[in-house]
Amino acid sequence: MSCNFKVKNLDIRTEFPAPEFKKITLSHSAWRNGIAVRMPNHLGDSVMALPALELLKKTVPQDRALFVIAPEYQRKLFYMLPFVDGFIGLKSAHKMWSAQEYNALKNKRLGIGVMFNRSFRDAMLMRAAGIKKLYGIPGRGLRNLFLSSTLRPTDKKAPSGHLARQYIEIVRALGAPDWDGSLPGFVPPGTPDENRAPIGALCGHSQLLVMCPGAAYGTAKRWPALAFRAVAADWIKRGGIVAVVGGKGERATGEEVVQGLNEKKIINLCGETELDELFWLLKSALVILANDSGVMHLGAATGNYGITVFGPTDYTATGPISSKWSLLSDQPDCAPCFRHDCPTDHKCMTAVTPEQVKQEIQNILSKMNIHLPLQE
Repeated sequence: MSCNFKVKNLDIRTEFPAPEFKKITLSHSAWRNGIAVRMPNHLGDSVMALPALELLKKTVPQDRALFVIAPEYQRKLFYMLPFVDGFIGLKSAHKMWSAQEYNALKNKRLGIGVMFNRSFRDAMLMRAAGIKKLYGIPGRGLRNLFLSSTLRPTDKKAPSGHLARQYIEIVRALGAPDWDGSLPGFVPPGTPDENRAPIGALCGHSQLLVMCPGAAYGTAKRWPALAFRAVAADWIKRGGIVAVVGGKGERATGEEVVQGLNEKKIINLCGETELDELFWLLKSALVILANDSGVMHLGAATGNYGITVFGPTDYTATGPISSKWSLLSDQPDCAPCFRHDCPTDHKCMTAVTPEQVKQEIQNILSKMNIHLPLQE
């Protein structure tokens, strides 16, 4: 699929719907003590599943609980969500569970399980842990044998739709209501200024720009660091400050962004923030600029304005879940290729210029009735 738009705002509540699944009726006795949901391993996918998770909670009887199974690093994400009653963390999400992790689920005595991933291993372990009713879409190997019902689209020819909508259709098959477009109701701990230095001070600044120049998927999804630096330099000239965020593996990319800029106005925090601290930074930002990444999805879920550059991936499947985000793209015919690293000239990303991003930032500020002129 080729697209050559410069700026697009998605509303996935109405765009890119996923096919519906056949409805399943759950008896009250089937719940036992509640339900376990195996969330995706990647942060971005988990964030896209949050609207579905919140809808699913509305189907759970009041005297039953909703537990989440996810990689341990996501623990603080789910602690910020009041509709999640408990968390079971997996230290090695791609390996067999430890005895402690397995027993943590077994001892909950839950009756229903939902799988947002396609793992054979996880389906086998969830059934072995006593979950008698397990639901999910078809997966690897003999996984389907462990599912009480394999969820398949009623219209096999329909487009697969946005990933967030796919998760929503899974829970709608179990009786959840349709999605009204609302974002997850985060309740983070404390207040922004209570975070440790320098994060608390950054959160208290009225002109904070948060940047995420990395992407764990690979270099193909990364807008050039020099382009991020050009946007950061312009923002600083307008009196703002910049926080550069990302994972430990993106530390060098962050250093490339901040190089040569006023160190009192920009800071590289890649690899230095916990998920709740990252949330507060994104929530406190005036604008967020990120590649297609977990940070992009979390930033969109905060309800703040943001900008992302799309190149080798498909925005119709993994675009941000908020219509307040601007997608910039000028994709050639080879995109989306879904490669982790570009074998040629990275033209799908370099086609978007810093000037276009800076102009879109000004367009967003205008929507908020904010004017930040260049300072001498």
